[in-house]
Amino acid sequence: MIHVCRKEHFNAAHKLWNPNWSEEKNKEVFGPCSNVNWHGHNFELIVTVKGKPDPETGFVVDLKALSTLIKELVIDKVDHKNLNMDVDFMKGKMASCENLVVEFWKILEPAINNIVSEGSLYKLTLYETPRNFVEYYGE
Repeated sequence: MIHVCRKEHFNAAHKLWNPNWSEEKNKEVFGPCSNVNWHGHNFELIVTVKGKPDPETGFVVDLKALSTLIKELVIDKVDHKNLNMDVDFMKGKMASCENLVVEFWKILEPAINNIVSEGSLYKLTLYETPRNFVEYYGE
């Protein structure tokens, strides 16, 4: 099995805030991420597709097609946006990386499965900072 990865980049703002908690508790749990005026990140999204190379092309997935799909379905919707306020699929959800990567999976999995004949979406890795990231395998 071959794993093929494509990395995309986007910038977005968000705030971690539980409306059921006091301002003090939000600050205690989320620290500066609860800033009333939001804060931003330079995110990196790595999409990993697993599969067998097509005998005619040698590709597991056409990386140009994969890049286009990721940009159209995800990046264009989140880049230079406020994740809490501007992104439809995040409405009513805590804008954590954990929740964000799950929503990305829901969007990308069926679309990627349509462009890969002998494979599927394997993993999403979302970097919020160079040292903080989440991985999701669709489970």
